[in-house]
Amino acid sequence: MPDLRPINDPAVIQEVMDSEGRIAIVGLSPKEHRDSHKVAKYLIEHGHDVVPVHPKATEILGRKCYPNLKSVEGPIEVVDVFLNPDRVTNVAEEAVEIGAKYFWLQLGVINDDAAELVRQAGLSVVMDRCIKIEHERISRGS
Repeated sequence: MPDLRPINDPAVIQEVMDSEGRIAIVGLSPKEHRDSHKVAKYLIEHGHDVVPVHPKATEILGRKCYPNLKSVEGPIEVVDVFLNPDRVTNVAEEAVEIGAKYFWLQLGVINDDAAELVRQAGLSVVMDRCIKIEHERISRGS
């Protein structure tokens, strides 16, 4: 039986911040003014290995872009999702399939069914939180 850690467990958030694993950002926009783009750029500037996932782009922020999680070459530790909540279930299924460890749903992205699906598969879940805001908060020690 998987270890069903609570959603938004502070220990999980800290683990993600300390992780050196690859972060796939699903729904990463090539448009610089979009939050997903700003977050990805911030994470890259802070040493994280970000993998863009967008079905229509070939490159974002100088990195090869993949149409979905299953097409990403190599392991992904964190799946960070910038999609409408009704589009999250398919991403959750792919996150389980590729063996991700963490499933992060950005601010405003709330899908309890998808969160429970990945939790039952053993992934840890953060939902309705911004990975950039959490990184800044933890970096400041607050």
